[in-house]
Amino acid sequence: MDIFARIQDEAGQFSASEQRIADILVNSFDFAVNASIIELAERAEVSPPTVTRFCRRLGCQSFADFKVNLARTAYVGVRYLNPETKSTDPADVATDVITKAQNALFMLHRSLDAVVLDKVADRLSRAEMVYAFGSGGNSSMISSEIQNRLFRLGSRVTASSDHAMQLMLTAAARPNDVLIGSSFSGRNAELVKCFALARENGITTIALTQSESLVADAAELVIGIDLPEGDNIFRPTSTRFAYLAVVDAIASLVAYRNRKQSLVTLRHIKQQLVEHRDGDDRQLLGD
Repeated sequence: MDIFARIQDEAGQFSASEQRIADILVNSFDFAVNASIIELAERAEVSPPTVTRFCRRLGCQSFADFKVNLARTAYVGVRYLNPETKSTDPADVATDVITKAQNALFMLHRSLDAVVLDKVADRLSRAEMVYAFGSGGNSSMISSEIQNRLFRLGSRVTASSDHAMQLMLTAAARPNDVLIGSSFSGRNAELVKCFALARENGITTIALTQSESLVADAAELVIGIDLPEGDNIFRPTSTRFAYLAVVDAIASLVAYRNRKQSLVTLRHIKQQLVEHRDGDDRQLLGD
């Protein structure tokens, strides 16, 4: 049960007494989750029976049941209950997003292990087939971007965000193939299974993830991406830009290693775009 979802659903329908209790839950969560029924009643200037009725209105059998459900809310994230207020002025929002993206790239640059990056590019450049895995909104996007960057260099590559398909592809992979997986949280248990199976079969595994995470522990080569996000729950994660930069760096290194093959494939792709869409060669090189 999500106590705060119920409070939102009942908004505008509470009595004055009930609204005071609701306000305490939203604005003083730490107090509410530790308070006794008497302490909560005193803070809200209501009687204990009023608190009990309020709990039942929210779907709880008793105050004790209410406290259990309230405590569970902490596991979701207290910052989502009363989020920090940010300026909504368009210029300020743009500054916040762009500054955080710049910070993410700067911190990545400082922490990136060039030796590991070189090993990753070397394995990918020699792979007969590359499998790019990632699940969820961000990691699935990164796996698709790995495919988008490598196929145009002549690499044989496929991306998958489906757990069952990932496992089947791993089972079908061969020793000269490479499995590269992305996990922003580092807790993707299904990706860990794929890494374990791949390593049993002598297949190179590469992780783009948080250092010292479950996914990192399961991979042979790890590019650690450990960046702070701040408390603004409304701003999309700036860590995405760091992952994209890593993918671009890897792709560039692969292109330099397989220069002859990359040149031929890139030229063939551009030739088709010029003939059938653009009419000239002035569009973006990465298209």
